[in-house]
Amino acid sequence: MSTRPLPVSTPAEQGVDPRGIHAFLDAVEAAPDIEPHSVMILRHGRLVASGWWAPYTADRLHLLYSLSKSFTSTAAGVAVAEGLLDLEAPVISYFPEFEADITDPRSRAMLVRHVASMASGQLAETNDQAFGTDRAEPVRGFLLVPPDRDPGTVFAYNQPATYTLAAIVQRCSGQSLTEYLRPRILDPLGIGEVAWIQHPRGRDLGFSGLHATTDAIARLGLLYLQDGVWEGKRLLPSSWVAEATRPHIPTADGTLKDIGSDWQHGYGFQFWMSRHGYRGDGAYGQFCVVLPQHDAVIATTAATGQMQQLLDAVWRHLLPAFGPDPLPDRADEDKALQHRLDGLALPPVAARPAPTTASGLWSGARLTPEGGRCAGQPGLTAAEISGPDGGWTVTLVEGDDRLVLRVPDSGWAVEEGRVPTAVSGGWTDPDTLRLDVVFLQTPHRLTVTGTLDADNPGAGTFTARWHTAPLHGGPMRRNRAPLSSREEPAPRG
Repeated sequence: MSTRPLPVSTPAEQGVDPRGIHAFLDAVEAAPDIEPHSVMILRHGRLVASGWWAPYTADRLHLLYSLSKSFTSTAAGVAVAEGLLDLEAPVISYFPEFEADITDPRSRAMLVRHVASMASGQLAETNDQAFGTDRAEPVRGFLLVPPDRDPGTVFAYNQPATYTLAAIVQRCSGQSLTEYLRPRILDPLGIGEVAWIQHPRGRDLGFSGLHATTDAIARLGLLYLQDGVWEGKRLLPSSWVAEATRPHIPTADGTLKDIGSDWQHGYGFQFWMSRHGYRGDGAYGQFCVVLPQHDAVIATTAATGQMQQLLDAVWRHLLPAFGPDPLPDRADEDKALQHRLDGLALPPVAARPAPTTASGLWSGARLTPEGGRCAGQPGLTAAEISGPDGGWTVTLVEGDDRLVLRVPDSGWAVEEGRVPTAVSGGWTDPDTLRLDVVFLQTPHRLTVTGTLDADNPGAGTFTARWHTAPLHGGPMRRNRAPLSSREEPAPRG
């Protein structure tokens, strides 16, 4: 958790209509393709509403995916202010050991500002090429990919561009991004524990991999809303805030004609421009929305493939709720809203406890992937069922890893093990067991469904399906915050 709480107010005191927040909650909870995990709403520097859908909690680190980029941008802004980083310098000048290798004139002309604004000259993502060419030093791999156009002339959302910006900051400072940000930004903002995936060891990934609380997202947004000033002290130059949050390169590519798309309004320095304000933006609904016109910040974590739908709910319900003046006589509405926020929860799986026949049929059963291979998680080879003494458990076997899941009688069973999880489920009929496994430090949920083989006692098959697939890939044990920030991912966005 953060070390100091944010100032708190009721919505009505800050001119926010509680009915608009209710309508937003109604919308995201009713949407079949959105699984909300948290929301925080700040107005006039005050926290007016916050809630976490159980089993997610306020103190839980959550994988931010590409919202990590906005923290990388912040580190770059500090480095510019300290004279460590020059936006007008060629990228290659920070890696003189690659001089002989990098011969393409466009690669050599690429400036720091170009990688900061996703304008390196490539027309498409180069992640696989960069890391595939040189996994030990992906910056070299990136610079060996010749840009398709002159740098600064075309936008492409490109993970190695941010990785390179992060690598430059870390090379110039002699520290990881986390170490560099800790005394300069994180501690002054009151942000507690964070964890960042590294590749290679000692270098924070930059473009993704940061695990932090929703509160940390909200504080970063508030720092930018306040022009880089926190509690009367300037932490970021005003010039950096202005540059980072204005469009440097158009993002409309002609394929999306609807100006209502929030990915069509330009890109700053690791921030997206929106129809309203600007935002830090991570896969599956990790958002830091900053609304200068309304003096507001909205932070969310979620699991959705329909990110535009989540933003649409913000625009449709929360924006109209921001009024110019305090709202009198709304104490009862504020209280009702707080009661709802305190009780937010993801619905458990509709299932029953073990049937009376389960002990003889299910206990000791070993299930194998349906069709011989688990498409959703290829390394998963077995699901072993134990019970009923001491309670039913399902053990997922993946190589040398064994993830033991307790089958709850009802609701969610939270396990704070090496991989923090919450499990809901049970038997949908005597021959079918379903468990939903929420990996609590990520947006991800895995549904495991097992079926007994009527002709082969003690055997059966299972399927495993991700609701939103982890972009970093790899074994299930990676679906948590790194214990030491030293675990290498499969480097994807």
